[in-house]
Amino acid sequence: MVTRSSLSYALLLALLSCALPLFAQQGAASRELTVLYTNDEHGWMEGMSPGQGAANLYNLWRERGGYREDGPFLVLSGGDNWTGPAISTWVQGASMVDVMNAMHYDASAVGNHEFDFGLDALSARASEAGFPYLGANIRWKATGRVPEDIGILPYTIVEKNGLSIGIIGLTTTSTPFVTMPTHVRDLDFTPYAAAVREVFPALAGTDLQFLISHVCMNELEPLVREIVDLGIDLAGGGHCNELSARKIGDTIVLGGGYHFTAYASATFYYDPTQDRYLGTVYGTQQNRGGDADRVVDNIVAQWAGLSAEALRETIAWNASRLEQGGILDQLIIDSWLAAYPDADIALTNRGGIRSALPAGEITLSAIVDILPFDNTIIVAEVPGKVVEQALREGGRPVVAGLIERNGEWFLSGSNTRLTPDANYTLLLNSFMYEGGNNFGMVREADPNGFDTGMSYSQPFTDWLKSRQSTAENPLSFD
Repeated sequence: MVTRSSLSYALLLALLSCALPLFAQQGAASRELTVLYTNDEHGWMEGMSPGQGAANLYNLWRERGGYREDGPFLVLSGGDNWTGPAISTWVQGASMVDVMNAMHYDASAVGNHEFDFGLDALSARASEAGFPYLGANIRWKATGRVPEDIGILPYTIVEKNGLSIGIIGLTTTSTPFVTMPTHVRDLDFTPYAAAVREVFPALAGTDLQFLISHVCMNELEPLVREIVDLGIDLAGGGHCNELSARKIGDTIVLGGGYHFTAYASATFYYDPTQDRYLGTVYGTQQNRGGDADRVVDNIVAQWAGLSAEALRETIAWNASRLEQGGILDQLIIDSWLAAYPDADIALTNRGGIRSALPAGEITLSAIVDILPFDNTIIVAEVPGKVVEQALREGGRPVVAGLIERNGEWFLSGSNTRLTPDANYTLLLNSFMYEGGNNFGMVREADPNGFDTGMSYSQPFTDWLKSRQSTAENPLSFD
């Protein structure tokens, strides 16, 4: 018995109530297991909107799903637990691990953003977690082994309700390009199917075999078909923030949405005496209408207090909210040229700008929300043809110092055409200089780029302060 991913949660519960007697008749020894699946939480423990925080989601599981810590439930994540708002980023993910421990997560895939603060920070978070971080396709280049010494395991085996569940983890192979490349330079991210097949024999004797991954559906679904012979019972995705629940062959495939705004679930009915399914039910649910769990809410409040104390400095006042992706992005990159007026051009990747500039008081906490990464500004000397290549191949960067006219680039300061063989002083962030988002051509052209040591957020912070705005005379971008 199977639901469609579009079914409402109320209908899913109704199906469950009808299914239970039927399954019970088919075997007195039958066992059930419900998987609760999230991914791409990105530190949004307080919620993107009121009532959508981690505490609300946890209580929603209790109120509508019958969840209990000692019950037949398995809580899993597809990775990217941290790097987002300041409450998580400022403490390099420690607050998120604390919250996920309180929510009794059983395992998480390693996401690309788990590497944002370096391997030492990842190792520290893994040691603090009451659950394992899984990445079977992450290998030390020097040895070819999974880096268990820093807390990354290839798989785990969990016992729930008399069932043994083997869980393999995977991490997106694009990780070297979507986190700071230097943080993962000693690691390989190997092909998915080969990694799963290598680890799968270790799950021998388990009743159910699951795969959790920080892998988008456009890669995960073909993978499920490629390894269909292994009989994987559930595959969870991540990285692309997708919310879905469907069945491919005999495998339930889940995507848990993003930022704690939703989750996916799957309930398995299994008879271990006959080693066979009696049925499965699966679906998705928005994080709406749940009261806040007191324990989780208190933990979030404690971390919020610490974050607010450390980051409470007022930087500016703003008349109205400014969304990312437009004027805000341009203001940020323009501030780099204002800070380094001898430079000709500045580029930053759009993915490095993570939030809107809020209305009202702008604190240092808001700046960390917007520009959360541990990136510095690099000065490089490169020919115009390399700049053109970066603009063409480097993922649509935000640009300052250049204007495009009729398919040609002109320097905005001098109104002269960008010349392929002339050298220009280029500013970019350290993530890009190390090859992130396919910007490796800059370092190839100038391997001796100067690291200013200045955070990529500092020029924008300084620019905001220089406006000397007040509550009575706020910034306006109309």
